[in-house]
This record gives sequence, structure tokens and C-alpha cells, in this order.
Amino acid sequence: MPLALLALAIGAFGIGTTEFVIMGLLPEVASDYGVSIPTAGYLVTGYALGVMFGAPLMTVLGTRVPRKRMLMLLMGLFIVGNLLSALAPAFSVMLIGRVVASLAHGAFFGIGSVVAAGLVAPHKKAGAIAMMFTGLTVANVVGVPLGTLIGQSVGWRVTFAVVAALGLVGLAGIAKLVPDVPRAEGVRLRHEMAAFKNAQVLLAMAMTVLGFGGVFAAITYIAPMMTHVAGFADGSVTWLLVLFGLGMVGGNLVGGRFADRALMPMLYIALGALSVVLALFTLTAHDKIASAVTIVLIGALGFATVPPLQKRVLDHAHGAPTLASAVNIGAFNLGNALSAWLGGVVIAAGFGYTAPNWVGAVLAASALLLAVLSAALERRTGASGPVVANSVPAEQRAAVAHH
Repeated sequence: MPLALLALAIGAFGIGTTEFVIMGLLPEVASDYGVSIPTAGYLVTGYALGVMFGAPLMTVLGTRVPRKRMLMLLMGLFIVGNLLSALAPAFSVMLIGRVVASLAHGAFFGIGSVVAAGLVAPHKKAGAIAMMFTGLTVANVVGVPLGTLIGQSVGWRVTFAVVAALGLVGLAGIAKLVPDVPRAEGVRLRHEMAAFKNAQVLLAMAMTVLGFGGVFAAITYIAPMMTHVAGFADGSVTWLLVLFGLGMVGGNLVGGRFADRALMPMLYIALGALSVVLALFTLTAHDKIASAVTIVLIGALGFATVPPLQKRVLDHAHGAPTLASAVNIGAFNLGNALSAWLGGVVIAAGFGYTAPNWVGAVLAASALLLAVLSAALERRTGASGPVVANSVPAEQRAAVAHH
């Protein structure tokens, strides 16, 4: 794997850390600004909405900019957003900082996926994408717990300052290691938009929303579920999330490895097993050991779908995959928001803290049905999975030749 993937993974690590670390620092931020915890929760919601809308917006704005330069600009935006959060004198200013940082998220992973796939041979594309996303998964194992510890020990502002420094490292790595790949000639916004006319691209994005939504239906409410149902102490939730992160790391690497060999079977297995495990979580949540094991499995199975789904979008978006790739990242956050809302609905309806697991199981099973439908449609139309060599964007072919 090229060293350029390490630079992309570092950037992904910083982005993953800033996205999730706020969840562990909400009490400190709320206390500092004199707002309620639910109000502080807007820092989470604002970030997710920023990713959803920022992914297509920033990608469209960057259609005329070479990939490497756009990645550097996005990391610069990420640094500015986190510095603004660290120095914010008022809650409203911090919320703006969070939104500014979030605007870089979707486009970075979307463009980064295209660049990562173009750095390697066609049969290694999913593995390259997985390598970049490893930065995001490792953030949940190392970055988030460490950032939470720093924030609780010496102040949450220091956490965001450290994250901004991570962004500087990522920016330097991209500048040094990512090759200058020529922008594809003749690719315009209308070409990028044309990808959304492809039913397979839309089905892959729907699978992303439902499949990863299944994961976050359960994980969003992991704290009350584990403390009120399983009987864990409040302080144990951080380490349970570390277990979830470890599962994500393993699932991401396995998903990337096998998606290059058998993409659709990988999706069938991961989504099918995920729906079963989420359903069983309603039972295993009553036992400490069983619930801990289940959390690892949810992380592993959920993130095992990420490289194959991202690769499938790239494969079927043909010669202009950048916008579709970025929008698919936004689809992950749409799934997070949708599942969190549905999970809250069933809890508020009085079905208990384990009820979101059933919501997650249904969402994951729905994603599996869409995968079966997608494969059936592909067989009927006779469309091939991977893009043929002539339809691979010029910048990808140049990058492969460069290495």
C-alpha cells in the first residue's frame, strides 16, 4: 500500500476524533457555557447536518480543483473549525466552529476514497479505501477516549486544540505524500450529477443509510442501555465504546479485504449477521459479558459494510465518481440521524432501552433486502460490477501508473 494512504488515514483519524469526542465532553461544555445537556447536544446534531449538506456542497465547489489541492483545502477548513471551537467565547461560536469543521468531513472521505482507489491496482481498490477508513475506526479506539480524558483532565478546549494539531499533521502528510494527479479532462458537474441516474448507485446509498443506521440505532443509546439494563457503572461506558471501536477496526479491514474478492457475498454476510446480532442484543443486553461481546460484533459487522458499499458506489458511478462518493459519506450520517430519531421514538413510547435494537435489526434486514434486489437487477441488466478500465477516471489511471 502506498505511503499516501497513511496521510489520508491520519486526516481521517483527526476527523473521526472530532466527530465523536464531543459526545464524551458534553457535560463539561454545557457547564462551561451555562447551557443544558440537550442544548449542548446541538453540537452533535449540527455536525451531522453539516456533513450531510457539506459533502455535496464542498465536492461541487471542488470540481474544478485538482484532488490533492482540494484535500489540502479541506484539511485547512477542518483545522480552522477546530481552532474556532477551541477558542469560542460563546456557545453559538462553538456551534459555528463545529459546522465549519463538519463541512470538510464528507468531501474529504468522498474525494479521499477516489484518490485511495486510484493509488492502487483495480483489484486492490476496496483494500485501499479500507486503509483510509482505518483512521476513522482507530479514532474510536484511541482518539476519542484519549480526547475525552484530556478534556476531563485539563479542559475540553485543549482537546479541540490537539485535534487541530492532528489536522496540521494530516495536511503536511497530504502535501508531502499524495501525488499530484492530473484532473480528468472533460469531467464537469453534469457528469458528476449523472451518476445519480444510476439505480445501482442509489441502491448502494440506500443500503448505506439503512445498514449503518442499524448500527447507530443501538449505539446511540448504549449508555442508558448498559447502565440501566446490563448493570454497568457509568464509567464503564467509555471502555464499552472502545470495544465498539476495536470491532470497527477489525470489521473495516476484513470488509476491505474480502470486498475485493467477493463484494456482494461480503455484503450479504455482513448485513444478514448484523440484523441477527442486533435482534439478539435485546436479550444479551441483560448480561455484562454477553453485551460486551455483542457490542464488538455490532462494530465489526457494521463497519465490514463500509468498504464494499463505498467501492460499489465508485464502481457504478463510472467516469465521475467524486460527488457520488462524497454523498455516500453523507448517507452514513443520514442513517445515524434517522436511526437515532427512531430509537428515541420507541424509547419514548415506553418500549424500554433495548427497543432501539429491534429498530436496528429491521433497518439492517431492510439493507440486506436491497442488496439482494441490487444483485438481481444487476444480473437482469447484465451490468458488470467493477468499472471497465476505459471508464476509470484519468486521475486514477495516472496515479496507478505513477506507482
